[in-house]
Amino acid sequence: MKEQLEKIYSNAAADISKAASISDLDQIRAKYLSRKGEFNEIKKNLKNLSDEDKRVIGTLANEITVKLETSLKEKHEEFYKIELNKKLQQERIDITLPGKFIPRGKIHPITSTTNEIVSIFQSLGFSVVESAQSPEVETEYFNFDMLNIPKDHPARDVQDTFYTKLASNVVLRSQTSGAQIHVMEEQKPPIRVISPGRVYRNENINARKNNFFHQIEGLYVDKNITFGDLKGVLNEFIRLYFGSSRPTRFRSSFFPFTEPSAEVDVQCIMCQGKGCRTCSGTGWLEILGAGMVDPNVLKGVGIDPEVYSGFAFGMGIERLAMLKYAIDDIRLFFNDDLRFLKQF
Repeated sequence: MKEQLEKIYSNAAADISKAASISDLDQIRAKYLSRKGEFNEIKKNLKNLSDEDKRVIGTLANEITVKLETSLKEKHEEFYKIELNKKLQQERIDITLPGKFIPRGKIHPITSTTNEIVSIFQSLGFSVVESAQSPEVETEYFNFDMLNIPKDHPARDVQDTFYTKLASNVVLRSQTSGAQIHVMEEQKPPIRVISPGRVYRNENINARKNNFFHQIEGLYVDKNITFGDLKGVLNEFIRLYFGSSRPTRFRSSFFPFTEPSAEVDVQCIMCQGKGCRTCSGTGWLEILGAGMVDPNVLKGVGIDPEVYSGFAFGMGIERLAMLKYAIDDIRLFFNDDLRFLKQF
C-alpha cells in the first residue's frame, strides 16, 4: 500500500507539472483528492490494516495529501497571475476620459435655514427642546388654554385651526408656542430654549401664506429678565443671520401670552430702507413677534411672576428664508421644483 501511495503521488505530481490551465488543475484535484479520488479509495482500506500499519500508512497518506494541496495552490496562483496580466493588457483604461457625472442631492433651503437659526441661538446659550416637548398634534390645553387665549378667541375657530377626529379638543398645532408650556411645566427656571417645528393653519394658499409652514419658538425665563434683554438677543440674532448689523424697530403689538408685546421689523433687504414693492414702500419688513411672558402664563405653570420674568419670541422660517434669498413666493418651498432647489 505504501508503494501504491508513492506511485499515485508521483503520477499526481507529474500531472500538476504538465497542467496548462486552472481547468486542468481542477480536473487533477478531482482525480486524486476528491471523495472518489484515488487517495480516498486507499484511505477506505486502512481499516483492514494492523494498528502499526494504520499509523504508518495513515501518516504517509496525510503527508502526500498536504504536498499535493500545496502544489495545486502554488500552480493555481501562477495561472491566476498569468490570466490577470493578460486581462489587464487587453482591458486598458484611458484615464484622460472625463468621468461620469453623478448628481448629488442638496439640503432643502428650509432645513438649511432652520439649522442656521438653531446654530445661532445655540451660540447665544439656548438649547433645543426635545421632540416630546414639542408635538405637532396638541390638545387645546397646550395650544390655547395655557397660552392665555380665551375660549371665544377667533384663533380657536375651525376657519383658523385644524381640529382632528381623535377628540374634540385635539388640534394640529397652530404655533410652536405650546412648547414653552411643556418646558415650563417640566423644568424650573432658569430656562433658555428654542423649539423649531411644523405648524398648521387653515389659510388660503397664496404667494405669502400656506396652510403648512415652519416656526421657531424661543423662551428665556430667569430672575431680572427685561425687555432690554429681549432686544439685545434679537438684534444679535439679526446681525448674525443677515451677516451684518441692520436697523430694526420694535412696534407695539398684542399677543395673548406676552405683555408687553411687539412685532420686530428689519430694514428692507431689497431697497435698504428707501421703499420698494417688497416692503410696500415702507422701507421695513416684519420678521417676528415677541414680548415679555404674561404673568398669567407663568402662574399657570407654577412659576412665581414676582420672582421670575421672561421673554418669548416666534418667527416663521419660510419668511426668514424668503427675506435672505429674495424669494417672492412661499409655494416654491413645497413644489419640489428642482430648478428652484438646485439654487441652494
